Amino acid sequence: MRTLTVIAAMGALAATTTALTPPPATAQQPAVTQATGRLGDCAAGQLCLWGRANFTGPRHIHELSNTDIESCVPLAAGAKAASLANRTGRPVTTYQSAECGETGEYDTYPGKGSGSWLPQSPYQIRAIKIWER
Repeated sequence: MRTLTVIAAMGALAATTTALTPPPATAQQPAVTQATGRLGDCAAGQLCLWGRANFTGPRHIHELSNTDIESCVPLAAGAKAASLANRTGRPVTTYQSAECGETGEYDTYPGKGSGSWLPQSPYQIRAIKIWER
Protein backbone atom coordinates (compact mmCIF):
# COMPACT_ATOMS: atom_id res chain seq x y z
CA MET A 1 0.00 0.00 0.00
CA ARG A 2 2.84 2.38 0.82
CA THR A 3 4.33 1.96 -2.72
CA LEU A 4 1.00 2.96 -4.29
CA THR A 5 0.82 6.10 -2.14
CA VAL A 6 4.32 7.18 -3.21
CA ILE A 7 3.54 6.52 -6.89
CA ALA A 8 0.27 8.51 -6.65
CA ALA A 9 2.05 11.42 -4.96
CA MET A 10 4.75 11.44 -7.64
CA GLY A 11 2.07 11.47 -10.34
CA ALA A 12 0.29 14.42 -8.71
CA LEU A 13 3.59 16.31 -8.42
CA ALA A 14 4.36 15.68 -12.11
CA ALA A 15 0.89 16.91 -13.13
CA THR A 16 1.31 20.08 -11.05
CA THR A 17 4.76 20.76 -12.49
CA THR A 18 3.48 20.26 -16.05
CA ALA A 19 0.58 22.65 -15.44
CA LEU A 20 2.97 25.38 -14.26
CA THR A 21 5.36 25.05 -17.22
CA PRO A 22 4.25 27.09 -20.28
CA PRO A 23 4.19 25.23 -23.59
CA PRO A 24 6.91 26.03 -26.15
CA ALA A 25 6.16 28.78 -28.68
CA THR A 26 4.64 27.70 -31.99
CA ALA A 27 3.65 29.52 -35.17
CA GLN A 28 0.18 30.00 -33.70
CA GLN A 29 1.58 31.04 -30.30
CA PRO A 30 4.60 33.30 -30.95
CA ALA A 31 7.54 33.73 -28.62
CA VAL A 32 7.16 36.34 -25.90
CA THR A 33 10.18 38.38 -24.89
CA GLN A 34 11.33 37.83 -21.30
CA ALA A 35 12.12 41.51 -20.67
CA THR A 36 8.74 42.96 -21.61
CA GLY A 37 6.41 39.96 -21.32
CA ARG A 38 4.98 40.71 -24.79
CA LEU A 39 5.70 39.93 -28.41
CA GLY A 40 8.83 41.37 -30.05
CA ASP A 41 9.72 44.68 -28.42
CA CYS A 42 8.64 47.43 -30.83
CA ALA A 43 7.33 50.86 -29.85
CA ALA A 44 4.14 52.44 -31.18
CA GLY A 45 4.81 54.21 -34.47
CA GLN A 46 7.61 51.85 -35.50
CA LEU A 47 8.13 49.04 -37.97
CA CYS A 48 10.64 46.61 -36.44
CA LEU A 49 12.36 43.88 -38.44
CA TRP A 50 14.53 41.16 -36.92
CA GLY A 51 17.18 39.13 -38.72
CA ARG A 52 15.97 35.81 -37.30
CA ALA A 53 12.64 34.21 -36.46
CA ASN A 54 10.82 34.81 -33.16
CA PHE A 55 12.01 38.42 -32.86
CA THR A 56 15.69 37.54 -32.43
CA GLY A 57 18.87 38.65 -34.13
CA PRO A 58 19.70 42.16 -35.29
CA ARG A 59 16.71 44.54 -35.14
CA HIS A 60 16.13 47.26 -37.75
CA ILE A 61 13.65 50.03 -36.96
CA HIS A 62 11.79 52.19 -39.47
CA GLU A 63 9.64 55.18 -38.47
CA LEU A 64 7.35 57.38 -40.54
CA SER A 65 9.59 60.38 -39.85
CA ASN A 66 12.50 58.85 -41.79
CA THR A 67 10.83 56.48 -44.27
CA ASP A 68 9.33 57.47 -47.63
CA ILE A 69 5.63 56.59 -47.70
CA GLU A 70 4.46 54.43 -50.62
CA SER A 71 8.04 53.99 -51.84
CA CYS A 72 10.07 50.81 -52.05
CA VAL A 73 12.57 50.80 -49.20
CA PRO A 74 15.19 48.06 -49.55
CA LEU A 75 16.89 46.87 -46.38
CA ALA A 76 20.59 47.70 -46.03
CA ALA A 77 22.86 45.85 -48.46
CA GLY A 78 22.93 42.17 -47.57
CA ALA A 79 20.40 42.57 -44.74
CA LYS A 80 17.38 40.28 -44.51
CA ALA A 81 14.59 39.95 -41.98
CA ALA A 82 12.77 36.85 -40.78
CA SER A 83 10.26 38.36 -38.31
CA LEU A 84 8.53 41.72 -37.87
CA ALA A 85 6.26 43.91 -35.80
CA ASN A 86 4.22 46.61 -37.55
CA ARG A 87 3.20 49.33 -35.08
CA THR A 88 3.13 52.20 -37.63
CA GLY A 89 -0.66 52.53 -37.72
CA ARG A 90 -0.47 51.94 -41.50
CA PRO A 91 -0.36 48.86 -43.71
CA VAL A 92 3.14 47.60 -44.54
CA THR A 93 4.02 45.30 -47.41
CA THR A 94 7.13 43.11 -47.13
CA TYR A 95 8.90 41.79 -50.21
CA GLN A 96 11.20 38.88 -50.91
CA SER A 97 12.72 41.01 -53.68
CA ALA A 98 14.99 43.93 -52.77
CA GLU A 99 13.25 45.92 -55.56
CA CYS A 100 9.70 45.32 -54.22
CA GLY A 101 9.09 43.03 -57.19
CA GLU A 102 5.66 41.46 -57.18
CA THR A 103 6.87 38.41 -59.10
CA GLY A 104 8.45 37.11 -55.86
CA GLU A 105 6.72 36.60 -52.53
CA TYR A 106 5.11 39.58 -50.79
CA ASP A 107 2.55 40.12 -48.02
CA THR A 108 0.82 43.11 -46.41
CA TYR A 109 0.41 43.46 -42.64
CA PRO A 110 -2.09 45.87 -41.08
CA GLY A 111 -0.90 48.43 -38.58
CA LYS A 112 -4.26 49.42 -37.04
CA GLY A 113 -5.08 48.77 -33.41
CA SER A 114 -2.14 47.40 -31.47
CA GLY A 115 -0.38 46.36 -34.72
CA SER A 116 0.74 43.12 -36.34
CA TRP A 117 3.42 40.68 -35.24
CA LEU A 118 4.91 38.04 -37.52
CA PRO A 119 7.25 35.67 -35.64
CA GLN A 120 8.30 33.74 -38.79
CA SER A 121 8.08 35.11 -42.31
CA PRO A 122 7.55 32.47 -45.02
CA TYR A 123 10.45 34.11 -46.95
CA GLN A 124 13.45 36.35 -46.31
CA ILE A 125 12.26 39.96 -46.27
CA ARG A 126 14.54 42.21 -48.34
CA ALA A 127 12.39 45.33 -48.84
CA ILE A 128 9.33 47.07 -47.39
CA LYS A 129 6.70 49.60 -48.43
CA ILE A 130 4.66 51.62 -45.91
CA TRP A 131 1.30 52.69 -47.32
CA GLU A 132 -0.59 55.93 -46.69
CA ARG A 133 -3.77 54.02 -45.71
